[in-house]
Amino acid sequence: MRTRLLALTSAACGAALLSAAALPASATGSATGAVTGSGAGLATEPEAAEADAPGVDVTAAELLAEIRACAQISTGAYRTDSGSPEATVPVCGTEDAVFWKADMDIDCDGRRTRACNRKTDPYFLPETAFQSSRGEPLDSAVLPHVVVPGPSKVWDYRKSGLTGGSVVAVVYRDRVRYGVIGDTGPTGIIGEASYAMAKTLGIDPDPATGGAESGVTYIAFENSRVSPIESRERARSRGARLAREFVGR
Repeated sequence: MRTRLLALTSAACGAALLSAAALPASATGSATGAVTGSGAGLATEPEAAEADAPGVDVTAAELLAEIRACAQISTGAYRTDSGSPEATVPVCGTEDAVFWKADMDIDCDGRRTRACNRKTDPYFLPETAFQSSRGEPLDSAVLPHVVVPGPSKVWDYRKSGLTGGSVVAVVYRDRVRYGVIGDTGPTGIIGEASYAMAKTLGIDPDPATGGAESGVTYIAFENSRVSPIESRERARSRGARLAREFVGR
């Protein structure tokens, strides 16, 4: 439920990034009852998941135990909202991932659906920094994804081996869910994820009143981009495997 006074910079930042480098896209796919959109709806994962070693899913406690200490890689810290008085959230690094602990504001930008549109979200933008394999904006109501701050002197996600489609594990209470990096936001704010990601974590996904005030951990795995970016199953499968490797299984 971000007071996104700076939200309009997301679109500009996304456009600049796409022109500066050939970065991947975000999710497409139609949530039930899409208002507009000419592309085909998001598949219910008919494609085969990438090969994944068997094993019990990693728990929230296991992941959090690996990131108890912060080796800060950002130059300074981020605010969680535009109105926050102080910047208190650093980006931390490990050998294979980066992470941050913040709140969760709801990103409903991208494809218009019944859940995400100008009526449900006063800050709605019809674009995302990354696009689907069909060249369309991602569907925030369907695709679990995370928003990273646009590149700045504080931190440039691209220099950490991340891009659109990079796999992210999000931890909230005792739940772990996997998604991708799907959008960029204001350069001074961190802690935002899509409507679909919030819903899978049991967080109120309403873009106007929902979100979580604190207690959300984001772990982004370096050099982990999945394709197509809109494949929820590939993100989940690869995320589960990377998480097991991350905790030493």
